[in-house]
Amino acid sequence: MRGVGQTSIIVYFEPPVAVLVDDFVVPSVQTQLLDTFDIEQVEVLRGPQGTLFGKNTTGGVVTVRTKRPVLNYVGVEGRTEIGEFGTARLQGAINVPLGDWAAARLVIGSETSDGYYRNGHCYGPVTGFVPNKFQGQQGCLNGDRLGGKEVWQARAKLLVEPTDNISALFQYEWIRDRSDVVPSVNVNYLYEGDTPLLTDLLGLTDPNAQNIDPLDRAAYTGRTLPSVNLEAGQRISVDGVYANIDWSIDPGTFTSVSGYRYQRSQIPNSYAGATAIGTDGEPLSFFDASRDDDRKTWQQELRFASDLGGPFDFIAGGFYQRDTIDFCVSQLLGFLDLTSGPLPFGEWNSTPYVLCNAQKATSKAVFAEGTYDFTPELTLSVGGRYTWDDKTWRGRQQVFAAELGGGFDLSIPLDTALDASVYDYPANVVTVEDSWKEPTYRASLGWQATPDLYLYGTYSHGYKGGGFNDQIGGFAAFGTDLDAFAEAARATDPETADSFEAGFKSEFLDNRLRFNLTAFYVEYKDLQKQLNVPIVVNGQPNQVTLFVNAASAEVKGLEMEASANPFRGFTLRGVVGYQDGKYKEYDAPNAGYDLSTAPLDRAPEWQWTVDGNYELPLGADHALTLNGNVAYTGRNLNTQAIDDPLGNTFLDSRTLVNASITLGEIDGRYYLRAIGRNLTDERYRVGIQNVAGLWVNAQYGPPRYFGLELGARFGQDVFR
Repeated sequence: MRGVGQTSIIVYFEPPVAVLVDDFVVPSVQTQLLDTFDIEQVEVLRGPQGTLFGKNTTGGVVTVRTKRPVLNYVGVEGRTEIGEFGTARLQGAINVPLGDWAAARLVIGSETSDGYYRNGHCYGPVTGFVPNKFQGQQGCLNGDRLGGKEVWQARAKLLVEPTDNISALFQYEWIRDRSDVVPSVNVNYLYEGDTPLLTDLLGLTDPNAQNIDPLDRAAYTGRTLPSVNLEAGQRISVDGVYANIDWSIDPGTFTSVSGYRYQRSQIPNSYAGATAIGTDGEPLSFFDASRDDDRKTWQQELRFASDLGGPFDFIAGGFYQRDTIDFCVSQLLGFLDLTSGPLPFGEWNSTPYVLCNAQKATSKAVFAEGTYDFTPELTLSVGGRYTWDDKTWRGRQQVFAAELGGGFDLSIPLDTALDASVYDYPANVVTVEDSWKEPTYRASLGWQATPDLYLYGTYSHGYKGGGFNDQIGGFAAFGTDLDAFAEAARATDPETADSFEAGFKSEFLDNRLRFNLTAFYVEYKDLQKQLNVPIVVNGQPNQVTLFVNAASAEVKGLEMEASANPFRGFTLRGVVGYQDGKYKEYDAPNAGYDLSTAPLDRAPEWQWTVDGNYELPLGADHALTLNGNVAYTGRNLNTQAIDDPLGNTFLDSRTLVNASITLGEIDGRYYLRAIGRNLTDERYRVGIQNVAGLWVNAQYGPPRYFGLELGARFGQDVFR
């Protein structure tokens, strides 16, 4: 949003755009994506957020409200979808009254698919610099489907309203993701630099790749070593317990939001999108790794929202969150067998190289925001928050599994990467602490100029805390100098944003035409950047990931929304976003050019969506609904190389066309829907990365898809 977003996989990264589900801040990007079946409402709040809505952000907030149980009502609803690539989705919910003052809602769903990639990468002949079992090998992989899904999730909810002024919602969240590894596709041919990439030099890529559908040539090794088990796929588990309690009294409402969320992740990948098969049938893990973490998050918020019955009202409260993470990444660097020969105690291709660290963080804040009505039409809102962030990081430099005990113990078990945790093996672990405190504030003036026209202007100052780097210490870059390691591991400073926006919201022709327009300008300071810095390891190119305050930037733009009902049954909607973002300054170590000349990460200049919906009545009880939408996203930078601008990687512009035809009962009790997505079968990248002269890999969005969806809901009120 407005020039900033989640472009880093660093687990300690504070997201500039927060996601809240029922007022609980979801800290992990891996489980922020939500199933829409159980959602009642979604609000997108653009720009810095610092007074309300959980933690501070510099980009915005997405707030989600799930469906609450309904008192004195018994009902069921369900939805199922089947489609191409073996897609099967099943979702259901049941609402049960528990007397006059309580009700329960149980929601459960699953999604499975075979995936839309093929394991079809071709390679060879392999030209390693030393003789080994991969020398001279060539061929193509087996063509199996890759990227399948297997996700199960559930929510159990209990609503209790013992009196007219007390409402308590208790929830238990359960997610189990056992999907396939996300496939990587080698796209070295997109690299425009002068120095050949190592995967090309070693014969691990197909020179004809650009002429083959990228979805048919992903590469996956399927290695089954205990700490890097790609065959098992990704394993993400979430368990959460939450309580939202409201107590209304004469001057307002007290609200308590409590929650605990426990996430366990094992996420392996064949990052390079390139491999070869040796003479013994074993694949080459050019760069296979598993990123594993355990994350526990506690949150408590208390607030009071007044209802004074006059021109002034306010919200005030306090927020507390404690977040602990234990993180390890285990790597198989098989390419070094081709360039450097074997290790003294085994091959690179089968010897885990492990990097571990951990963090404990607390965030505390007090906040207040008041609104005063000068007249029924003119309103001023002013708010502020003061935040205290404290973080402690523990880390150890990268070591071979056999070195964890301080020597070369080949018997050390390592069933998962987290078995090498800094808590289990504390030798050579350094501890780094940091803390920050920062005010954030906001003021907004609104004027209802006419019954159909509302004008507003807002200034806000946003902040997100500093953070540590989960990749520092790779390749034992600091040797035995633990002081130098601790100094390099220090946290970034906070990132701040100052935002100015003005706009209007309008309705005309008896609400048949709506048009909203916002103009904004945001200035970011101390932008936190993830930098991939080239280094040399054992005489071969590699990289180290740095996380630093490197830049300041400004973004200005327009956001437009419109909807129209030109005739009965037809609705046309449109959203257009334009932004012009550029760095004011950008300094980084080992930079090979003026980094400020690059565009901002993931900040397309233009985005727009047009959606049309036509409902055709069929008799008194049924209707046929036709829907079509077109969405465009402009070209944008995905990752930036700091040594050579020709190494920058981009997501090309894309235009996606979707449509559906729905036959259903007018009151929505049941429907049958035919779905078509990406009807032009466009190939578009959703991620691409240039890794330090070694390879360029990418991930792609789904191709053309057709499916059928059936939904139904039945219920009735129960009165006692």
